[in-house]
Amino acid sequence: MRTEQVRFPKEYGTPSELLAWEDVRQMLVEAKQFWFAFERTGRSPHVTPLDGIWFEDKLVYGGSPETLHRRLAAEHPKVTVNLPDPWKLVVVEGEVRETSFTSAAAEEIAGLLNAKYPEYGEDVFKPNTKAPAVHPRRIRAWTSFPKDATAFVFD
Repeated sequence: MRTEQVRFPKEYGTPSELLAWEDVRQMLVEAKQFWFAFERTGRSPHVTPLDGIWFEDKLVYGGSPETLHRRLAAEHPKVTVNLPDPWKLVVVEGEVRETSFTSAAAEEIAGLLNAKYPEYGEDVFKPNTKAPAVHPRRIRAWTSFPKDATAFVFD
């Protein structure tokens, strides 16, 4: 991964510092919901809030394979995801892939999800060695626009 300044039109200003990846990563770990935008052929994008966790530099989420968002991700895997706070911006651009995890990782993911979302009841998230995950291509973030507008590029 490489870090770079986000480029804006001149009148918006130029970033003068970069955010630390660990700080942005922590915002992704702590986020309760994520807003996903999925491509929908011939129509406006499908935007929906989803639960998930940031795990091994991927955004792991779920939902029935029958949901619109899962069907759209299968058709058009490129996705944009952002955190709800517009003042502490984090936007993830990437691709949804059905991702395989070891049994140990699946247990850890289920434990993290159950702890993060206790309102759904005990052990609602069952260990599954395969789950949809957003593999980031680029993450843009800032906490003080445009001063610390930073891009993290995943090669």
